[in-house]
Amino acid sequence: MQTPVDPASPVPGAVLPRAVVLASLVPLSELETTPFLVDTRRQFEVCRSWADANGFAIASTVETHNAPTDTPALWLDVQEGASAFLCAGRAVLSAALRSVVEFRARCAELGVQIVTVDGPEPAYTSEMKAAVHRRLSLPTAGYDGS
Repeated sequence: MQTPVDPASPVPGAVLPRAVVLASLVPLSELETTPFLVDTRRQFEVCRSWADANGFAIASTVETHNAPTDTPALWLDVQEGASAFLCAGRAVLSAALRSVVEFRARCAELGVQIVTVDGPEPAYTSEMKAAVHRRLSLPTAGYDGS
């Protein structure tokens, strides 16, 4: 993967810091009560906007539910130089991880920043929920949510 160069930096060839988006992989059955936690695409968009506005490049997205801190997939991009985790909100972070306290401690040990964007969650209309439902329940039928 080519690391994006920071065009605003006075240092030639300076690269953007890299971040891992952490999204909650909550069951579709929870769409009615917690649609934002189910909608990983919207979570990613929130994190992408924050990253763009704050000079970070997205290294990857890890979608999890109740993952233990020692889950290898959480740390792959950190081992390759990512310096932050981005999460669309505290509720997303809590749903994605088994222990936020342990995860924060591990990040502190490694010098990895955790950013929870915590902007307002979108108000989901019935049409928006239906679109999320179609996208998540029909992927094998070739529907991509577009």
